[in-house]
Amino acid sequence: MKDFFSHCAISPLTPAGLQAAKYYLEDQAAHGMTNFMGYYLESQEAFKNTFGQLLKTSKENLAAVKNTSEAISMIANGYRFEPGDEVISFIHEYPANHYPWRILERKGVQLKLIPNTPFNHTATQDKVGFFTVDDVEKLITPKTKVVALSHVQFTSGFAIDLAEIGALCQSNNIDLIIDAAQSMGCLPIYPDEFGISAVAAAGWKWLMGPFGSGVFYTSPSLREKLDPVLIGAETMEQGFEYLNHEWTPHQSAKRFEYSSSSVALSAGLRESVESVHFAQPSIESIRDQVIHLQNHFLQHLENTQTVPILHEDRHRSGILALSVADPKDLVQYLASNQIICTPRNGFVRVAPFVHHTNQQMEHLAEVINNYKGLA
Repeated sequence: MKDFFSHCAISPLTPAGLQAAKYYLEDQAAHGMTNFMGYYLESQEAFKNTFGQLLKTSKENLAAVKNTSEAISMIANGYRFEPGDEVISFIHEYPANHYPWRILERKGVQLKLIPNTPFNHTATQDKVGFFTVDDVEKLITPKTKVVALSHVQFTSGFAIDLAEIGALCQSNNIDLIIDAAQSMGCLPIYPDEFGISAVAAAGWKWLMGPFGSGVFYTSPSLREKLDPVLIGAETMEQGFEYLNHEWTPHQSAKRFEYSSSSVALSAGLRESVESVHFAQPSIESIRDQVIHLQNHFLQHLENTQTVPILHEDRHRSGILALSVADPKDLVQYLASNQIICTPRNGFVRVAPFVHHTNQQMEHLAEVINNYKGLA
């Protein structure tokens, strides 16, 4: 069994998640639609109750989606922008939180990009760095409608302070849209408390759910500003009354589950969260344990060819980025030693989770210490 330190990529699916997904797929295989109507809506409600607990919000604000891109695209294309309106984002955003805003330029919406600040080390001057809340504030004008950011940068592991940026956006009547693919399940995210208008996350990273599953939070005030983009039977309150064509879209986030949600995938994601995250005292304890594992690894790391990217405590995340000359070579070396990490843009990402031990972190450090690189 390989040591898997890549929860920032595609995590192993939990046994509970696998069993839940198999249950619904096997039922469909055996019975078709016979039992489907009995469990479909019930399972979707259970999904929202689970994520309502995780995010400390109402189930009315939650929807099951396929991925982050789907959710953010529904916001970007449904938001009632006018020519000249502005969206602020980071220059090195992940594509899911870049292209949906960039395409709006054809409608006269300006995408303003926060510049990159390199980390203060010679080995990282040409790599993805960070930004501050002041950098965001400098770009705000009366035309700014949306700030769209990742909670955690997928390359460097830099985490923004959600409460700080949320307060800035609220004070300027701006909607804060968060890509939480690299944080949900590892860091606290409380959108109602932090003043966030929308959060979208993939289910197969820190949530350890099935590939192709995700969760989508929207505030009631944001939903009032969005026109439907993807529309189907389940957009409407009459649901399965297919010949009732009244225009009565759900006021809740249910409107985003426009048609034929995957009950197997959403159930697998729900059960993964309940078996892993709800087994811990809190999401804060999960964060603290992950940071502890990173710190324990760093205490044993001695290879001078690797430069750890260390952020202030409030900007740390589940990703510990190591700057190395050839990330792919180090990752291949680790794989030859039955260790899985992933390279991204000049970094090797070390991403342990709560099931890892101090001994595993020591072993990872020992293997990297023996790495000779391309010298």
